Amino acid sequence: MSLNGKRILAVDDEADVLETLEDLLDGYPGLILDQASDYETGYHLLRSWTYDAVILDIMGVRGFDLLNAAVHLGFPTVMLTAHAFSAESLKRSITMGARAYIPKEQMADVPEFLEDVITLGHRSNLKKMFQRLGGLFNQRFGSRWMEDEKNFWDQVKSGEYLPKPVIFK
Repeated sequence: MSLNGKRILAVDDEADVLETLEDLLDGYPGLILDQASDYETGYHLLRSWTYDAVILDIMGVRGFDLLNAAVHLGFPTVMLTAHAFSAESLKRSITMGARAYIPKEQMADVPEFLEDVITLGHRSNLKKMFQRLGGLFNQRFGSRWMEDEKNFWDQVKSGEYLPKPVIFK
């Protein structure tokens, strides 16, 4: 398995989410899961270690600020959210450099998404995420949610989109 021996950071303000992630990743030999429940601790850990992947909540931990830092530091990042699950947050996550955007209701699939994030290139990863979750996005956001920005979404779904370099604050 590609998660064996990897170091992953998870930042979420909900203790039960961190516990679930710990349970989901427990079976991978040598995997280290660092956890933080607030922005400050998450930011400190980002600056202190090298991570193979980072999992960030959006709400409650300033997830977009942490995404900016993680991408700038070169860490493949997954956004995991419940309350901010929207087309706008999806687009913002992608344009800021997230490699996956997962609703918490799909949390059981996090190991598979992490394997993709670690092993696939950015473009291939976004394409595969849409193959897996495109139906859910359409169901939750409505069948016409991509129409206003059709070119952008077509690029993302086809694997042609690559975010511009991030400016670190």
